[in-house]
Amino acid sequence: MKKIALILLVLLPAFAKADFKTLSTEQVRDKIKQGLVIIDVRRQDEYEQYGVIPNAHKLTFFDKNGKYNIERWLRDLSKIVPNKDTPFVLVCAHASRTKIIGRFLDKKTAYQNIFELDGGINRGWIDKGLATTKIAANQGKPWYKIW
Repeated sequence: MKKIALILLVLLPAFAKADFKTLSTEQVRDKIKQGLVIIDVRRQDEYEQYGVIPNAHKLTFFDKNGKYNIERWLRDLSKIVPNKDTPFVLVCAHASRTKIIGRFLDKKTAYQNIFELDGGINRGWIDKGLATTKIAANQGKPWYKIW
């Protein structure tokens, strides 16, 4: 009986679904070098204001009224991340929307390697002096630091 319990303890993690995880800026940068897919879930007006992380895929989730179309969004995501084992990071403004989306994907889909950028693009990227398609490295000052 002890042998069976030990085998189950060893094998069970192999069948368990990976948890949605928050990554630091440094962890995201390291994973980008390894081919991490970046999914930016912000709206078009936010892309225009701050730009996006270079090579990020723009895939808006919530509209200005907080509405979404999960079937369409998942279909579009599957075109960008067709393999459920491919690691990808979700990015929004401050990592609020990515928490909602990431937890949903973790609990309700077969995606295995779901991450979010801690602090979002504002606090986790631009504040760290990193470039976007609109802001050069060490040149951006987010709106909440202007005054």
